[in-house]
Amino acid sequence: MEIKDDRELVVIAVKEPEKGFRLLMAKYKDAVYWHIRRLVVSHDDAQDATQETFVRIFRSLTQFKSECSFRSWIYRIATNEALRILNRRQDRVSLDDSPVELNSMMADEYVDYSDLEVIRLQQAILALPTKQQLAFNLRYYNEMGYDEIAAITGSTADSVKSSYHIAKEKIIRYMNLNN
Repeated sequence: MEIKDDRELVVIAVKEPEKGFRLLMAKYKDAVYWHIRRLVVSHDDAQDATQETFVRIFRSLTQFKSECSFRSWIYRIATNEALRILNRRQDRVSLDDSPVELNSMMADEYVDYSDLEVIRLQQAILALPTKQQLAFNLRYYNEMGYDEIAAITGSTADSVKSSYHIAKEKIIRYMNLNN
């Protein structure tokens, strides 16, 4: 069955929960997983947070209000789940850390480590403060507009725009220094 838009998906999920949940997972599971994964890095943590995200979405579907897009609402829940994991951790890195410390980040079987440029980009992104990391990831990878990112992060479009541009400049500096 092809769903025309998210409003139809919400209606189906409320009326036919099992079918709606399958459709919701089919449409958003990969995107939500990779959004979370870019923040938490670990595959296992990303899987756990993705699972919890969909449980929360499903439990809260009847409370969804059209104040923002359904996609923004989903990403906000996913972001909150990722932030919960990050808040429990103490192993954050910074662009001020030495390259040796950045390179010691845990290896992951789901990442292609043969592309050094991609590795350096990921190291730079992971070293950003969370607010800048979110703005950059949602804009760069998910191609979202500043208003939608603001709805997801509970911020303003101007603040998101500023965070994105600061993040971009930090990443460029990092990439140029580590050539």
